[in-house]
Amino acid sequence: MIRLYDYWRSSSAYRVRIGLNLLGLAHERVEVDLLAGDQAGPANLARNPQGVVPTLEIDGLSLTQSLAILEYLDETRVAGWLPADAAGRARVRALAMAVAMEIQPVCNLRVARAAIAASGGALSLEGWMRAHIAPGLAAIETMLQTPAIGRFCHGNSITLADICLVPQLYNAQRWGVDYRQHARISAIEAALCSLPAFRDAHPDHARQ
Repeated sequence: MIRLYDYWRSSSAYRVRIGLNLLGLAHERVEVDLLAGDQAGPANLARNPQGVVPTLEIDGLSLTQSLAILEYLDETRVAGWLPADAAGRARVRALAMAVAMEIQPVCNLRVARAAIAASGGALSLEGWMRAHIAPGLAAIETMLQTPAIGRFCHGNSITLADICLVPQLYNAQRWGVDYRQHARISAIEAALCSLPAFRDAHPDHARQ
């Protein structure tokens, strides 16, 4: 049994849902309600000492951190989410990390709410999100200006970069960030979101 400890709106969990769907791996989803504070409860802390989601139970292991989980799935299921060449792998990882290590951490609700509180009312949650998501996506659009681009972020095969990009675009939409001027991002999004593995992992579907 593969079990994913998940929250429907978590972009990190969203990535792992996409990965599992792409591989056709049936799994049980167990909700960790972030709004109710379940992530800080003893059960979740026992699984995930950081008090976050996702946690994936698979192959007798309990794995945390979405990028580590996805690389594990890639290596053990031969998913092909990282290119065969070192330069390609570096490029794909850079795109994935631009989302997972640059945009997302600053826009984590816990971080954003702390910043808003510390501002004494000078900042709003929506303004904070837009101020950090918009330039992050602009940088990714520039990173995509390369001959390595194809139908997806790197050529015509789905990579780790694509799996990270789509959840971030959901967050952009959620906070009212208009990225329609980014032609490459928009084209890649349209191609990916037409695929069942991405469509079925979407928070609107995952919430049901």
